[in-house]
Amino acid sequence: MPSPFSPQALEAYLARVHGGAVGAVRVTPLGGGRQGDKGYGYGIPLRVDYTLEGQPRRAVIESVRPGPFGHEHMSDRAQSLLWAHDAFGRLPRHVASLDVGAVRKSGRLEPLGDAEELFMLAEFIEGREYADDLLRLRSSGKLLSQDEVRADALCDYLVEIHKLRGSDAGLYARRIRELVGHGECIFGVDDSYPRAFSGILQKIEEKCIGWRWKINDRKDRLCQVHGDFHPWNILFREGADFSVLDRSRGEWGEAADDVTCLALNYLFFSLQRSGRLEGGFEKLWRRFWERYLERSGDAQLLEVAAPFIAFRGLVMANPLWYPALDEKLRRRLLDFVLDALSQDRFDFTRVRV
Repeated sequence: MPSPFSPQALEAYLARVHGGAVGAVRVTPLGGGRQGDKGYGYGIPLRVDYTLEGQPRRAVIESVRPGPFGHEHMSDRAQSLLWAHDAFGRLPRHVASLDVGAVRKSGRLEPLGDAEELFMLAEFIEGREYADDLLRLRSSGKLLSQDEVRADALCDYLVEIHKLRGSDAGLYARRIRELVGHGECIFGVDDSYPRAFSGILQKIEEKCIGWRWKINDRKDRLCQVHGDFHPWNILFREGADFSVLDRSRGEWGEAADDVTCLALNYLFFSLQRSGRLEGGFEKLWRRFWERYLERSGDAQLLEVAAPFIAFRGLVMANPLWYPALDEKLRRRLLDFVLDALSQDRFDFTRVRV
């Protein structure tokens, strides 16, 4: 791919940044001198010489190249550059950032230096959250035929999206690393608990670290995922017609993430209703697991499910997320998480909670 930083593109961009006439733009790579003896660098800076209102000026274009170390996604690289622009000027003696910019598909360079926050504009979709179905079942205990049809549709959707496999082994290792250590995942969720839970949380974390090293090299399992497939991110209309919202934490990951994210809600709502897995929720629980395993042919899923069960269980038991949850049930969920982490293979037919 040709560099977007041509003299012509930079001339127009710099004129917008400075608000004045720019000319005589010359671009020179700085990579060799800047990297020195380092064997790896995150990017190759470019020196830019130009005139502003006839006066000579110099600047450096910094970019981050795609690669490992948390730079696989465009959003990763944007985060790094947005942070740098915001932070450089607050450190004494640090070189100043003049702007942070974006490259449009057209090749136009867009200044973003005065942006304080970013936002996304998405389409509006009609529908009711799948959580409404589970709340109704929790209240009435009456399983409708539509409940089974919808559970099947959600299962088949996951089977279908998980068929698309990824090839970047580093992304699988990253997904497992972030499952344990990311601020939105296990360690971050644990940090939001009251200190009274520290004993059992420490035990859970220790086991999760063991699981990280047990499964982080199973790169053949990398597949397309939603990443946050819970009942509040699923909108149903009539029958089994649904749309999904807010996929999270990357396009690629582990199928067990999506499967456990939804399935554990059948257990969670059943525990709230009766203190055990039974009735309609137990039927949906078993139906979902059995159908997914049969239709996906993924015999290994139960061997890697435990740390994902831990993540979702920690969210469900968390006083911040579910402040009205019975305290005894909160503790039982944490015991369930610890038990799942202690098994080499998760047995969905024997739920010990």
